[in-house]
Amino acid sequence: MAFSAGGSFQQGLSGLNAAQRGLEVIANNVSNASVVGFKGSEAEFSDVFARAFNGARSTNGIGLGTSLAAVTQNFKQGNINVTGNPLDLAISGTGFFKVQADNGDNIYTRNGQFTLNNAGVIVNSRGDKLQGFPVDAATGRPSDVAQDILVPRGSIPPAATRSGRLELNLDARATAIDPALTFDPANLNTFNNSTSMTVYDELGGAHIMAVYMRKEASNDWSVFATVDGTQVDIGQAPVAVTTAPAQSTSASLQYGVDGFLTTPNSGNLTVDMSRFVTASGVPFSSTGLAPNQFTFDMSRTTQYGSSFVVQNLGQDGYESSPFAGFDVGADGMLTISYANGQLVNHAQIGLYRFPNPEGLQPVGSNGWLATQASGPELVSLSADTAFGIIQSGALEESNIDLTAELVAMISAQRVYQANSQTIKTQDSIFQTITNLR
Repeated sequence: MAFSAGGSFQQGLSGLNAAQRGLEVIANNVSNASVVGFKGSEAEFSDVFARAFNGARSTNGIGLGTSLAAVTQNFKQGNINVTGNPLDLAISGTGFFKVQADNGDNIYTRNGQFTLNNAGVIVNSRGDKLQGFPVDAATGRPSDVAQDILVPRGSIPPAATRSGRLELNLDARATAIDPALTFDPANLNTFNNSTSMTVYDELGGAHIMAVYMRKEASNDWSVFATVDGTQVDIGQAPVAVTTAPAQSTSASLQYGVDGFLTTPNSGNLTVDMSRFVTASGVPFSSTGLAPNQFTFDMSRTTQYGSSFVVQNLGQDGYESSPFAGFDVGADGMLTISYANGQLVNHAQIGLYRFPNPEGLQPVGSNGWLATQASGPELVSLSADTAFGIIQSGALEESNIDLTAELVAMISAQRVYQANSQTIKTQDSIFQTITNLR
């Protein structure tokens, strides 16, 4: 019977080395258990068999021990912890944030701990800049190229009223006004009802627009308007405006037997502010429907046999106002809010994923680089569940299960001890053979 001491020593030593490497992986997982967005690793081992010089495998069936085959990354979801900080961002799903280092490297991370640097750019603790897609102010759509996200902290410029709306019910039981009485906003006998709203010129100046409703006949009403007491023209809006249309002093509204507006069909009127501009010397607007004009939607007005009531009114102009804060939506849209209540979509944070995330190369600080093994980045600009959703004011904890790691540590320790015993036993046998006389 042949005896080989070297093989047994090598097998035991390989087991010690494997157990040591396994313990190193476990120790790394445990040491990062409290790190935001950390993803654990797992050691994979394989057995080792000898080959002959001609490349044929050994047929004796006894291997040469074990070796570390790979250390794979576990990208399972970590728990979400609410923090309340709007720049703490957690991903629920498989996506990654993309940040750009100072050297231009694109780094992918699950660590959503971001802040603003002194220039107002969103960065992480290393100064890497979060990448997002700026929103085009004209179209409201994100651009196609990701770049650094600069959060503007200045005031929003004013905007002139470009459209208004009024929802109300006119009392069908009201008495028609005597046609001999000319409309006069100071004479209550020349109209049936009125309401008012604030409109804004292009410098953000606020003006009171009063709207007066006058019943001319059954199902037939006239609409008059004044701005800061000056009567302005209001009439039916043309289908398409190429030049400033001629406007009548008042607009006509006609209702059907069901109480719904029939004329104009669209319910859209045009308010021409030219008389107000001439009287006050204040320019109103140079953009919009036409200079000094805006649309006025009355399509949701009704005429029922019940009291006059205003259900809703509003317009889209506003005054200049200071920055109030920002928020990030589930789709990654960063929205700026201002003290006047205006919300502006500023940039959209994209989520990235890879065909093979296990192929990403770890670079430390909870970051990975794309490699040929990972495949190219794929980006989503919507709340696509395949990529995940973003939760603002929260962070993803590491996905380390400390109980499981401690159990694995005990197992690795026992494996180490068992392999040590193999070497010890083999050494004892070898010593016995050496002492034969």
